[in-house]
Amino acid sequence: MARAFVRKGRGTNVRYAAKLDAVERAVVAGLMEQVRDLVAPEPVERVETGPAGESDDDDFAAIVSGLGGLGMGVSVSAEDQVPDDRPVPSDARSFGDRDPALERLLPAGNRADDQASAEFRRLTEHGLRQRKAGHLESAIRSLRAPGPGVQLDERAAIDMVIALTDVRLVLGERLGLREDADVDRLEQELADVDDDDPRTHAMSVYDFLTWLQETLATAMLPGADRSA
Repeated sequence: MARAFVRKGRGTNVRYAAKLDAVERAVVAGLMEQVRDLVAPEPVERVETGPAGESDDDDFAAIVSGLGGLGMGVSVSAEDQVPDDRPVPSDARSFGDRDPALERLLPAGNRADDQASAEFRRLTEHGLRQRKAGHLESAIRSLRAPGPGVQLDERAAIDMVIALTDVRLVLGERLGLREDADVDRLEQELADVDDDDPRTHAMSVYDFLTWLQETLATAMLPGADRSA
């Protein structure tokens, strides 16, 4: 069972620690990989390791493969962001009509002026994508690190908070959560559906990510209680 992030140590030795089992870490890391692939300025090239390949990720990769897919079936792919069965643009990275998940991650600079918005994207989007992908990569490395639970230094903790925010934004778009009232609406809908409805599991994961982010952000506040 997961335990919340707590602050340990002081000054340059401060660490933020949470107890997450291997499956919980695999689920969160898998969703982060999907969002990284969506937002990265260039397609992410995956490196496969054969039986003879020795790496710190071997055990973690085995766990993920045993789950039947990254994110345990919760998808944040571009295809799942488009409502009403509208086709996804062949290049979801374009500046034109693209999936709503990218609009949540990379909002327009000026919604009232399309030309100004396009110029803002041209000047800023590549760098923003790089920064977001970097935060996600850092968080994935922390989740994949050997040993029980998750241990973060100050920089890694900031990356983790930002990465969790982006995953929640994309998963929230997948679930249609755009306003506070949408959470109550969805919970009411799910109360009357079968347990195998994919939204039920996705909502549970969303709630878990929200809790995880809140505990880390709270632990990072000045004056937060320390466990050690």
